[in-house]
Amino acid sequence: QMMKFAWDNYKQYALGKNELRPLTKNGHIGNMFGGLRGATVIDALDTLYIMELEEEFQEAKQWVEKSFDLNVNGEASLFEVNIRYIGGLLATYYLTGEEVFKSKALELGEKLLPAFNTPTGIPRGVISLGSGMSWSWGWASAGSSILAEFGTLHLEFLHLSELSGNPVFAEKVMNIRRVLNRVEKPQGLYPNFLSPVTGSWVQHHVSIGGLGDSFYEYLIKSWLMSDKKDSEAKKMYDDALEAIEKHLVRKSAGGLTYIAEWRGGILDHKMGHLACFSGGMIALGAEHAPEEKRQRHRELAAEITSPCHESYTRSDTKLGPEAFRFDAGSEAMATRLSERYYILRPEVVESYMYLWRLTHQPKYRHWGWEVVQALEKHCRVEAGFSGIRDVYSTPPMHDNMQQSFFLAETLKYLYLLFSEDDVLSLEDWVFNTEAHPLPINHTDFKA
Repeated sequence: QMMKFAWDNYKQYALGKNELRPLTKNGHIGNMFGGLRGATVIDALDTLYIMELEEEFQEAKQWVEKSFDLNVNGEASLFEVNIRYIGGLLATYYLTGEEVFKSKALELGEKLLPAFNTPTGIPRGVISLGSGMSWSWGWASAGSSILAEFGTLHLEFLHLSELSGNPVFAEKVMNIRRVLNRVEKPQGLYPNFLSPVTGSWVQHHVSIGGLGDSFYEYLIKSWLMSDKKDSEAKKMYDDALEAIEKHLVRKSAGGLTYIAEWRGGILDHKMGHLACFSGGMIALGAEHAPEEKRQRHRELAAEITSPCHESYTRSDTKLGPEAFRFDAGSEAMATRLSERYYILRPEVVESYMYLWRLTHQPKYRHWGWEVVQALEKHCRVEAGFSGIRDVYSTPPMHDNMQQSFFLAETLKYLYLLFSEDDVLSLEDWVFNTEAHPLPINHTDFKA
């Protein structure tokens, strides 16, 4: 019902735009997708299909067939176009077998390839979809590329190679791995900024939240997607997790286990909402860990999900802030005004979904239901769902944005949390970092 409400309002007021602005009842285009339109359509396709909202799915499909134009000229985030558009199109193709989704995914994939034309083959973060020119984000130090961005292409690009028969996509992402395996890792950790020119780290900031997050997720998922044949990915994941456990995992005075950020050897005792995906990732990896580590990783997954839950329960709205800290006297709370917002993010319910499926402990469903109630109470407005500016104040101020990932991820993970385990079974599917399901390759798969 929440999905239908979010979709119907998007369709009524913003169809073809990237997101709905639910307070002003109009559309938002933004500058992240390089002139591409319909981010919410593409992000919502597989969710509508899985939820059996058939009429709504047909409306979305029709828009893709008739109105989705790839001949655009703006500057796009390579990462966002890959995870939302290519991920959404691939997933919908695999779920439905309808060629239109496959052909659009392949056409869009081709447009991203020039971003890899660098001395190292590490792609730059921004690409003009018209000219193929690419460059680094202005805010990224010294023209560097970002770990989470170039490290979150692997799943989609392997499928692009498989569907097109063109090995170039797989070659591009295997080369990224080669560069990462060559470069020296401080304490075994992966910093967030890498120069696409020299292949060296630009500064030593390490985070499992923003800038780093989905790189780690794609290592364990690459291995799972290959039907456990991609042993290199598994080794990279195991080694990275070991370094994270050793250097970043800490326990607060109040007994909460969290993952700190690392700045050149100095710990910053904060955890971003984005880092809350990691409980689910570690739980997924634990199922396949060697006997002596399995139990510890299962416990770690549950322990790390706990402060994320606390960050929700300790707020007035029962929704979690963008980042929360563990310092003098305050735990699992945002201490800075600039971190008190909630933009309909999925990472906490993502971990609940994995932990429910892997443990069947009822508390994860209870926690998920608390989120459903809080979303209904504080984020639902007359014409859709909106993020809020301060989770510690009620009634909240709305930010007038229904993010496309709310339909792709937040509502999908909540739905799966309350579904039977065979709905998108973890045995058969991996989710890309935008929650788009990609099939596990149970045949002989070679990159």
